Amino acid sequence: MSRSTGDWLELGDGVFARRNAELDLTTGLVLGADRALVIDTRGDAEQGAELLAAVRDVTGRPLTVVLTHAHFDHCFGTAAFLPAPVYAHARCAAAITATAGAQRDRWVRHYRDRGDRPTATALAAAPDPPLPSAAPDLLDLGGRAVALLHPGRGHTDHDLVVHVPDAGVVFAGDLLEQGASPDFEDAYPREWAAAVATVTALGASTYVPGHGSPMTPAEAAAQHDELRVVAELATAVAEGRSTPEEAAARSPYPDVPWP
Repeated sequence: MSRSTGDWLELGDGVFARRNAELDLTTGLVLGADRALVIDTRGDAEQGAELLAAVRDVTGRPLTVVLTHAHFDHCFGTAAFLPAPVYAHARCAAAITATAGAQRDRWVRHYRDRGDRPTATALAAAPDPPLPSAAPDLLDLGGRAVALLHPGRGHTDHDLVVHVPDAGVVFAGDLLEQGASPDFEDAYPREWAAAVATVTALGASTYVPGHGSPMTPAEAAAQHDELRVVAELATAVAEGRSTPEEAAARSPYPDVPWP
């Protein structure tokens, strides 16, 4: 699947992933007989509208939106999908309220500093995402049940995973990353591996990360092993058996600041 075109990749019958060029974000679309489910909405109103148009190229069914977490690149495009119902983990709404302004300010500076004025302008003008409702355990899309699961704290304290069991597909949000190291800024490094273990125990044949290409079970398991090393190192630091500098030197992600 090309980063540049944003084409949909069909992972199973009526289950799609779309790898978007900006931040290599991967969004999802799941079709039922009655409704379609959109997983994450991109990073500003213009990106959200572009994603909505891409969704409408595939289906005209009524939409439901699920947000995997409150980071701007996953949810600042949500307004384009209203009045569709929007769901997330129960703590996601509070995270949006607490952090949306700071996220916008930080990333507008980022885009301006790298000379990407159109993206900076679009993000500066983007409204705060509408606050999502607490996700149910199951969504009935009509002939297809989709499970919504919080596997524990990991990338954030409110990660939500979307499991499509009849297609063997799991949308893992940023609990999994492909092509780049995980982001530990808001993370729980001592708990993240356990959350991923819960995700991989679902036994899917395809795991869709928050960024990058869909992953095989072996690739997801390999990332779990790396995160388990991070958890062990973080525990050693917390218990005084290691220093942060020693842990950073042994981290499987040397390009990421030690959490």
